[in-house]
Amino acid sequence: MKRKAMDSGTDSKAKRPREPEADYCDVISRKDGHGNAIWPASEESIQRAGQFLTECAASRSKTLIVPDKDADGLDAGVIIRTTLIALGMSPDLIGVHLISKNATVHDEAERAAMLAKDPKYIIIVDQGSRAAPAVVDSLNTKSLIIDHHLSDEFPENATVVSACHYPPVATSALLTYEICKPLDQTIASACGFLCAMGTHGDLGNTLKWKPPFPDMTDVFKTHTKKAINDAVALINAPRRTSKFDVISAWEALLAANGPKDILDNERLLNARAEINEEVEKQTHTPPKFSKDGKIAVLRINSEMQVHGVIATRWAGYLNSKALEIIMVANSGYRPGYVNFSCRIARSARSKHPPVNIIESLKAGADLDTGDLVERMGESFARGHKEASGGIIPAAEFEELMALMKIGEKPDPKPEDGAKKVKASPQKNNLMNYFTKK
Repeated sequence: MKRKAMDSGTDSKAKRPREPEADYCDVISRKDGHGNAIWPASEESIQRAGQFLTECAASRSKTLIVPDKDADGLDAGVIIRTTLIALGMSPDLIGVHLISKNATVHDEAERAAMLAKDPKYIIIVDQGSRAAPAVVDSLNTKSLIIDHHLSDEFPENATVVSACHYPPVATSALLTYEICKPLDQTIASACGFLCAMGTHGDLGNTLKWKPPFPDMTDVFKTHTKKAINDAVALINAPRRTSKFDVISAWEALLAANGPKDILDNERLLNARAEINEEVEKQTHTPPKFSKDGKIAVLRINSEMQVHGVIATRWAGYLNSKALEIIMVANSGYRPGYVNFSCRIARSARSKHPPVNIIESLKAGADLDTGDLVERMGESFARGHKEASGGIIPAAEFEELMALMKIGEKPDPKPEDGAKKVKASPQKNNLMNYFTKK
């Protein structure tokens, strides 16, 4: 009989069990006067958005959906289209406008392109928001903005529903799903997989769908999580290629009755293979750290939009007590500019107070005593507190890196010298044991 090891209870080398990572939904929601969660946005804004869509469908007028290029935006756009058709609108009246590469919905060229399609209703989804003129220069066009990116400023004269101040912040697809479900009884079953795809696209595939997120049990019984996650990867692939053919992903979603219908799409499969090859090529770039160790920066040069993918990968890999933010900066995506993506390091996700990437980026820029913030423009530190980034001129990016002290060695700790003095004089150590003749 084997003798049990004695438990001394004082083993200093015993490892503490790793604390379970908090789920995205494990946050305190805002409450109304009755103690009910205010989610995914204010009740008034959700009702206004629903009324906008109902009015739009009843008008039988030309309507333009303007979704973002990723799985969250595209799935949200298809949910809106499905809802309008369920409310009696002819598909022929519903168009789509996909923003060009390196452009934003606020650019004059995009505003002119949307206006040229002569819509009476425009629905902008997941594009991020800022103070701006009306979506298009037409008094006869009504606009609805559905978003979850952090912003308190929006284009003039728009109906707005935003989830950004109502934790756990819903993705645009999830927000859209919650807006549209009450409008027609078929939406919950017809669009559940689209909601799941868009949400997993932004929040990852480990999400547990706890309240206040909706119960998706029936959705995951009908469509496996593997199929949903594989479909997300395929939908996200075309917009990351140098061709930027977002239309391929949009058309694949329009033709799908479920995620499995997407899995054998040849164009999407080719795009994913292309992206996977580029990620593998670029992902081994060694990081440089800020002087305080809080930020790790990886520099790449790629014509493909792989900086976000690589940032997510490294965020789960790099681990240190000080590290908070992973930044991947791509100088090859847009000539003369640096596109960068930031993610919170896995080891920092449970910090209190929580890491806020947008605040950290702005704090670095504010160290400048000149006009750097103005020169970087409106596309700096956009997105979410947990996943931000930007597109700024290359020269200004180098200034930002200098302000953040990227690549500078930390100051030596005062005790380092003392440790060296106290080093053991022992000479018969393991290394010289093996080198003895």
